[in-house]
Amino acid sequence: MSAFTSQVINLFASVLLLIAFAMLAQRRIVTLINLFAIQGMALVGSTLTVAWATGQHHLYWSAGITFVLKVVALPWILHRLIRRLNVKWDIETLINIPTMMLVGIVLVVFAFNLALPISEFSQSIARGTLGIALACVLMSFLMMITRSKAVPQVIGFLAMENGLFFAATSATYGMPMVVELGIALDVLVGMVILGVFMFQIREQFDSLDIHHLEKLKED
Repeated sequence: MSAFTSQVINLFASVLLLIAFAMLAQRRIVTLINLFAIQGMALVGSTLTVAWATGQHHLYWSAGITFVLKVVALPWILHRLIRRLNVKWDIETLINIPTMMLVGIVLVVFAFNLALPISEFSQSIARGTLGIALACVLMSFLMMITRSKAVPQVIGFLAMENGLFFAATSATYGMPMVVELGIALDVLVGMVILGVFMFQIREQFDSLDIHHLEKLKED
């Protein structure tokens, strides 16, 4: 494994982290979906690099599945969904953006310190990226809990899965193909269910604010 290959993987890891910060600070729903697609492209690039450097041929299939699912299919579904829902609002956050960015920085520091002792036991070519993968997961979770609308929370969940997949490919050279196909199918089925769920919320309350679900609980 050459130093150049390691640097390329670290470059993709840095792009994933920067996009995670951009998604955390983004207020426009359309731009957020586009950032998710770009994050998927970075994930495809890192997977192809690991596949080429290690000779793990199943990772080429993983990269192909990721491209179809994360770069093409899911962004197309999300764009179609917001058009059907006639979503024109900005993303509402429970806390202001500067505070969220500061919390994001704290999460990055925490993730690197948490992953450092684990990375010492890894023999992979990109063991230093484990901290970045964990940081992306934590920041995606932060994006989920600080959004009041359903669509950004769905994107946060998908971005969290991106971080987990990046950790799997860079630190352990991926998962068995059967597992990856099962996860891809689960994500697609989940998107269909969430789409139906959002239409029901919109029809009932004329809004996608999840706080309206408290009314159902009270009723």
